[in-house]
Amino acid sequence: MATYILLTKLTPEVTQDLRNREKIGKQWKKKVSEKCPEVKWVAHYALLGRYDFMDIYEAPNEEVAAKVSLITLSTGALQAESWSALPYSRFLEIADEVE
Repeated sequence: MATYILLTKLTPEVTQDLRNREKIGKQWKKKVSEKCPEVKWVAHYALLGRYDFMDIYEAPNEEVAAKVSLITLSTGALQAESWSALPYSRFLEIADEVE
């Protein structure tokens, strides 16, 4: 499975209501689990900066990763940016193949 990074910026309405933040997060994760059962969560971080959260997960392909982003946008995110990620060891192997 491929590794993906999801960076999320929440809407002002969601960030202003911190008491409901955990509830909203659980609803989001439940919806992703229902619609994308093949996703394997690796890590979840709250960030101090441009984005509010970063999730690292594995998915079988970019279509499933797109679903995760779309679900994120439909459940209170102002912005959801998804990146594919390669393990550094694999990156080095690819670099050797290029030379």
